[in-house]
Amino acid sequence: MLAVLGASLGSFFNVLIDRLPRKASIIKPPSSCSDCGYRIPVWLNIPIFSYIFIKGRCSKCGATIHWHHLVVEIITPLLFIALFYKYGLTSILFYKYLVLISFLIPIFFIDALKQLILHVTSIPLIFVGLIFALLPGTDVPIANALATAAFIFCFLLLLAWSFGKIRKKDGLGGGDIWLLTGISTFFGYTGIPLILIFACVFAIAYYIVFIRQKERPFVFGPFIVSATVIWIFLSEFILNKWLG
Repeated sequence: MLAVLGASLGSFFNVLIDRLPRKASIIKPPSSCSDCGYRIPVWLNIPIFSYIFIKGRCSKCGATIHWHHLVVEIITPLLFIALFYKYGLTSILFYKYLVLISFLIPIFFIDALKQLILHVTSIPLIFVGLIFALLPGTDVPIANALATAAFIFCFLLLLAWSFGKIRKKDGLGGGDIWLLTGISTFFGYTGIPLILIFACVFAIAYYIVFIRQKERPFVFGPFIVSATVIWIFLSEFILNKWLG
């Protein structure tokens, strides 16, 4: 059931990834080719299998369908199933992190492909995280979530302002600030510092290996998302085994 739900939601996430940056409706028109406008029939709109069957091309005009469509439809059910094995269906944490991951997947690919972290995908995380902080059985109480979110927002805002004054250019985008503020409501003061450190380490490693150009900018959102997902599944190992 989670595999079917995850693959179906992955297909919907692809709609968000394609249309939100263009400020297009996510409801109308139904699934269609972005090149020729051909409306995709139901039998060619089955997650994962349809992409493989049509070999990643529009069956009408032959235009290439970007590979991220298949990746999103695969990783979404895999992450949902991994959450099930970690928390089970009776834990509030399963639903808490399922919702978080459902936000993070579109954020990752929109930022990676379009260099944007949209407010419509990041700011709601603040309110969702605070709602979960009010529920019984959660791992981060409301006082922790509120205080951490307020501190992270102010700290990152000051950091971005200071960098801009010193270097005369943006170093941290507003989308990154809102995203990290939202994530902080889910993990509190225990998790968010390490998530931020891991994200910076991943970004620096990527820059050294793939960029190597001092003036060439690159997006930070995918590294924040990657560090967050790793923390969801490995936080106990990192805190207890690695950090002691």
